[in-house]
Amino acid sequence: MNKDLDTQKKEALKAYLASGVEEQVDYHKFYLYSIVTNSTAIEGSAVTEVENQLLFDEGITAKGRSLTEQMMNVDLKDAYLYAFKIATENPTYTPQLLQQLSALVMRRTGSEYSTIAGHFDSSKGEFCLCNVSAGIGGRSYLTYNKVSRAVDDFCGWLNKEIANADKTDIAACYRLSFEAHFRLVTIHPWVDGNGRTTRLVMNMIQRQLGLVPSIVRKEDKVEYIQSLVDSRENGDSTIAQDMLLRLHIANLNRRVLQYQEGDGLINDNVGVNKNGVGVKLTNTQRKIYELIQANQSITHSEMAKALSVTSKTAERATKALRDFGLLGREGSDKTGRWIILK
Repeated sequence: MNKDLDTQKKEALKAYLASGVEEQVDYHKFYLYSIVTNSTAIEGSAVTEVENQLLFDEGITAKGRSLTEQMMNVDLKDAYLYAFKIATENPTYTPQLLQQLSALVMRRTGSEYSTIAGHFDSSKGEFCLCNVSAGIGGRSYLTYNKVSRAVDDFCGWLNKEIANADKTDIAACYRLSFEAHFRLVTIHPWVDGNGRTTRLVMNMIQRQLGLVPSIVRKEDKVEYIQSLVDSRENGDSTIAQDMLLRLHIANLNRRVLQYQEGDGLINDNVGVNKNGVGVKLTNTQRKIYELIQANQSITHSEMAKALSVTSKTAERATKALRDFGLLGREGSDKTGRWIILK
C-alpha cells in the first residue's frame, strides 16, 4: 500500500472541497453525467457529455449515434440515480440487490440466453449460466456454477467491511470501494455489463461512505484495464487500488484547476449579489447576464438563438442568476422584462 498516495488523496480532496466547485448550480448533476458518459465510453459508447446532457435533459437524440449507445447511457443514468438514492439509506448488499442494479444497467440493451445449464435474461440482472471470457487472449473468468457462491461471499465480506469502516480515514474508505470493484468484476457474475455495474457499485459505496464519487475517464481506459489484469495475475489488488487512487487524485486536481482558471467558469466575480456575497458564473450564465444588460426585454428563445444553445439551457441560466440574487423579473413571461438587481 502506497501511504504517500493516501496522503496525496487527502490533500487533493481537501483542496477540492475547499475550492467551492461543488457549490455551483447543477454541478452534481453534470458530475453524474460525466461519470455515466465515461463509464459507457470505456465499453465502446461514443456519446459525448454534451450529447448526453441534451439526451437526458431534453430528450434530444444525437445524430450519428446508434440507438443502443444512447439507450446504454440512459439506462446507466437511471441506475445511478437509483443507486445514489438508496446509498443514503445504508443498504445491506445482497445478491438480489446486485441483480437489481444490473437489471437497471441492462434494462434496454440486455438479452435472453439459452444454454445447456438453463435460460437466463441479462436485462433482468440474472447471473450468467455460461462461462464468460473477455480481454486479450479471451481470459476466462470464474466458472458459472461458482458465481452464486462467490457473490454470496462477496456480499458478506462487503457488508462487514462497510460496518467496520472508519469514515474519518478517507484513503481507507476509497480503497475499500476500489477493492469491492476489483473483487466483483473479477467474479464477473453477468454475461454483459460487468464493468458498468461494478463501477456503479464502487461509486455507490463511495456515496454511502460520504465520499466524492470517482470517475474512470475514457482517456485512462488502457491504464485502468491493465491494472485490473496485473492485479489478477499477481494476486495483488493494491495494484488496481493505487491506480484508481492516482486517477481520482488527478481528476480532483484537474477539476479544481479548471474551476480556478475558468474552464467553463470566469475568474473574476461578476460582482456582489444583493446579499453582498461575491458570485462566480459559468460562461453561459455570464453571457446571458450580458445579453439581459443590453436588452431587458429579451426572451429565452432570443437568448438561445444568440448563443446557439437550447431554450432550456437559457432558462436554467436565468434561474441561476435569480437564485444568486442578480436578476429579477417584472410582469409576465411573455410581456414582462428583466430587472438587474446588482
